[in-house]
Amino acid sequence: MRNSQKLALFLSSLDWRLVLAMSITVFWLGFGVFYLGTFIGWSEFFHQPLEALGSFLEGAFAPLAFLWLVVGYFLQQKELSKNTEAIQKQHIEMEKSARHAELQAHSIQASALHSQQQSFMRIYEAVRVSLGSIAGMLFISSQGATGNGVIDSDELNTLWSDMVRTDPETFTRRFLFISGGDEQDMCDLLYGTEIRTRHTNNFIRQYGRLLEGAKACDPDGMIVDAILGSAHGRLYNIMIEHCAMAHVEET
Repeated sequence: MRNSQKLALFLSSLDWRLVLAMSITVFWLGFGVFYLGTFIGWSEFFHQPLEALGSFLEGAFAPLAFLWLVVGYFLQQKELSKNTEAIQKQHIEMEKSARHAELQAHSIQASALHSQQQSFMRIYEAVRVSLGSIAGMLFISSQGATGNGVIDSDELNTLWSDMVRTDPETFTRRFLFISGGDEQDMCDLLYGTEIRTRHTNNFIRQYGRLLEGAKACDPDGMIVDAILGSAHGRLYNIMIEHCAMAHVEET
C-alpha cells in the first residue's frame, strides 16, 4: 500500500511532457518487439548482417531520439523559467532587504544625532552658566564700584544671586538694555580696560566654541538659530561688532 502511494505521488509530481514521452517510448518499444516477433522473427533478425541491424536500429530509435530531444528542450525551458522566477524573487527580497537596511541606517543616524543633540544641550546648559558668570564679572567691572558706579553693591548682589539660582543670562540682559546707547560708550564697556577686554574675549571664545558644537549636531540650523537668538547670542554679536571697532581704534 505504501509503495503504491509512493508511486502515485511520484507520477503526480512528473511533468506531463515527461509522462507522455515515457508512454510513447514504451508503446514504440513494445510495438517494435511485437513487429520483430510477428513479422520478421527473432532468429531471422539476429542472423542479419551488422549493416542491416545498424540501419534497422537507427531507423527504429531515431523517432525516439527526436522525441526526447524535443521533450528535453521543453523541460529545460521550464527549468529556466523557474530559475528566472526564483532570481526575480531573490531580487525582490534583496531590494526589500536594501530598503530595510537603508531605513535602519536612517534610524541609527537619527538616533545618533538625537543622542549628540542631547549631549550638546547638557553641555550648553553648563556653558550658559559659565557665560553668565563672565558677563557678570564684565558687568561688575563696567557698572560696579570699579567702573562707573551706576549699580550699587546691594543690587549687584541681587543680580548675582538671580544669575546663580534662576537665570544665567541676568547680567547679559542688563548689557542689552544699555547696548542701544552711544557706540563709543558700549565699546568702552566691553574693551575699555584690560580686564574688560579679557572678559569680553573669553566670552567670545567660549561662545564661538559653543556655536561650533551646535553646528556639528544641527543639520537644520534650528539649534544654532535658537542659541544666537538668546540673550547670550545677541551680546556675542554686539561683542563681535565692537571688537572690530576696538581694533580699528588701536591702530
